[in-house]
Amino acid sequence: MAMRVLVVDDDPSIREALTRALSEELELQTAPSAEAALSGFASFGPDVVLSDVRMPGMDGLALLRLLRERSPRVDVVMMSAFDDMPTVVAAMREGACDFLAKPLDLHDVRRVITRVLDDRRTRERSRLSRQDDAAPYQLDSLVGRDPAMVATYKLVGQAAAVRSNVLVRGETGTGKELIARAVHYNSADKNDPFVALNCTALPSTLLESELFGHVKGAFTGATGSRRGRFELAARGTIFLDEIGDTSAEFQTKLLRVLQEREYYPVGAERAERTEARVIAATHRNLEDMIAAGTFRADLYYRLRVLEITVPALRDRVADIPLLVHHLLRVTSNAMHRAPPVVSDAALALLAQYPWPGNVRELENCLTRALVLARGNVIRPEHVVLANSSSTSGALPTLDVIEGAHVERVMAAAGGNKSEAARILGVSRPRLDRLLAKHGLS
Repeated sequence: MAMRVLVVDDDPSIREALTRALSEELELQTAPSAEAALSGFASFGPDVVLSDVRMPGMDGLALLRLLRERSPRVDVVMMSAFDDMPTVVAAMREGACDFLAKPLDLHDVRRVITRVLDDRRTRERSRLSRQDDAAPYQLDSLVGRDPAMVATYKLVGQAAAVRSNVLVRGETGTGKELIARAVHYNSADKNDPFVALNCTALPSTLLESELFGHVKGAFTGATGSRRGRFELAARGTIFLDEIGDTSAEFQTKLLRVLQEREYYPVGAERAERTEARVIAATHRNLEDMIAAGTFRADLYYRLRVLEITVPALRDRVADIPLLVHHLLRVTSNAMHRAPPVVSDAALALLAQYPWPGNVRELENCLTRALVLARGNVIRPEHVVLANSSSTSGALPTLDVIEGAHVERVMAAAGGNKSEAARILGVSRPRLDRLLAKHGLS
């Protein structure tokens, strides 16, 4: 569909010239006044409005203000013979994306319109990408109907409605980052960045630089300045995973950020401001750590404005079938395979296991089962469970894993041996020997 441009000008010669110049490439409509433009605006639905400033009745700046209020996604380019600085400044301040001086140079008009439309396409791709990113974290797409998880989702909705700091608690593998992302992507700031950092991944000195950034020469190896995560997050969300594992020094610096809304990049003399919301997560008992003197009580209260506890998987057994089918669908898509069928016996085995590693352990178990399953049916012998004394829980041999992987690659290659050998990184003769070894030839 061609992009739509609405030209608003009381001079008929201008409307005619722009129609001739632009109508071959764009869907064009003209209006002799701001009032006429507004009356037909909804039915035409323009992407760009090209408007004169000085017109009888409502002028172009008043039209611009109305369009910014009613249709903020429409781009407006202003035109005027009065290209004095106050007019230009007023137009840009009110939200015009560009300004053209009369008499118009049609080459400049085409250049500006082309740029504005390119910018619109870029923004639209970015918007759709953000929607795709956010889709898994919308409340109606989160998996779990157990009352404990429903209570968690309610808290997610309440936290998303405000910009308060949030503390997410739960055992390792329960999906604390998933909950943090759900809070962010259901909030009014969902189009701002979500920036995650695992506090255990870096030593305290590097953690400070990673979050706050540093200036050139701040330390050995700092050959240039670097923006920190707080700056990158803008008005979005900083997610600090495993906050309970940070040092006392780092806790003190983070407390200042939460109290003063400012921080110092490493080596800088001037503080930077931040508007980012902080969501922290931990599997530790922070109350015990406060009593032991290893976690700051004042930081704890700053982080725990709202608290969300994610239940362990063993406490929501009824969700296991839902999670199994969801995780297998996601993993199968990543492997470019059809989702497998899970036998009743395998599902019963999964439901009986206590899952000390929670959803993360379940996901790893299902990924392994997907690789081992032939015929695209997961049976008990494909379910490998830690500390299982049953034969169905025994770890598979290397031969079993090798055979399953070769079979999967052959299927992905559509039976083409040359392509399968390339994917596996082996020669054709080696592939033939593997196929014969595992009875796949």
